[in-house]
Amino acid sequence: MRTQVCIIGGGPSGLLLSQLLRTRGIDSIVLERQTRDYVLGRIRAGVLEEGLLRLLEEAGVGRRMRKEGFEHAGTLISYGEEMFRIDFVEHTGTPVMVYGQTEVTRDLYDAREASGGAVEFNVGNVAIHDADLDNPHVTYTVEGMERRIDCDFIAGCDGFHGVSRRSIPEEARREYEKVYPFGWLGILSETPPVNHELIYANSERGFALCSMRNENLSRYYVQCSAHDKVENWSDDEFWTELKRRIPSHVAEGLVTGPSIEKSIAPLRSFVTEPMRWGRLFLCGDAAHIVPPTGAKGLNTAASDVHYLFRGLTQFYELNDEEGLDRYSNRALARIWKAERFSWWFSSLMHRFPDQSEFDHKMQVAELEFLRDSKAAQKAMAENYVGLPY
Repeated sequence: MRTQVCIIGGGPSGLLLSQLLRTRGIDSIVLERQTRDYVLGRIRAGVLEEGLLRLLEEAGVGRRMRKEGFEHAGTLISYGEEMFRIDFVEHTGTPVMVYGQTEVTRDLYDAREASGGAVEFNVGNVAIHDADLDNPHVTYTVEGMERRIDCDFIAGCDGFHGVSRRSIPEEARREYEKVYPFGWLGILSETPPVNHELIYANSERGFALCSMRNENLSRYYVQCSAHDKVENWSDDEFWTELKRRIPSHVAEGLVTGPSIEKSIAPLRSFVTEPMRWGRLFLCGDAAHIVPPTGAKGLNTAASDVHYLFRGLTQFYELNDEEGLDRYSNRALARIWKAERFSWWFSSLMHRFPDQSEFDHKMQVAELEFLRDSKAAQKAMAENYVGLPY
């Protein structure tokens, strides 16, 4: 087979890139190692920046999101019994959209199928060949049969554990990483959210987050040990702990119920440089990871897709490689700012094992400064709703 762009990874970033390319008549094939049902079964964050919303609409998949998503004009931050609000619209003129990543992926799959775009599922043994030359190709197996795709370019959208980043020689890349000494225990429950906006909580017992997917589906998290296990937590124990970490007047209104999903997510900050090697381009988690505090994971992947899509369009329509040549630098400039925000917000809201009384006092001082300073609130709001591409 031959295509113009071979996309490795059938998650939202790979699918979004494929649909954007389709709007400009650029052919692509998407390779996904799992089944469609498996991909759609993964529970991920659901806070979308305005830049991602525009990309979804440009790709022709924004209608259901605009109809069913929830615009959030702000967010709440608590510490102890104190709680204050950051108004995104007041400070930036822009809200965020709460719409589950699973739903984004479903919309993209539906659009891909409707347009007749190629997606290969259950692929194995994916290997990238000659990415540093002008005629790269990708080999893989499906049901024991080996296949080959010749292409002009390869987009590595296959996540942190995928083959794409590892295909770049170690001497040609540099990696930066911070592993946090805790994780997030999260549950999904068919209960109404405790508040119509997200609540980020700093408590003496650790961080908590009250989030939602819709008016009858809630997503809650509590900070836990990096070595903890899901089976150590019953639903009742989770709800009891969550109530201890949010202000009492909020906890009184919390509706509890059986969890329909429960998992622990580790926290890390990770960046690899550069994000290009020859004709191989890394996108999303293949190149960088952020802590979930502030919901930047999918949104940073979207900014990568934006820069790569523009570069590929410039190449095919104008025979100009400037956008591709500058892809890595442009993407990384924005990625590091998102990494900074996620690191800052995580450091502000969590309790660290080696945290001293002085460190805690600094957290409280920072929270009170954020509560009282319009300038600090504006800076946070600008980062939360998304820096410009």
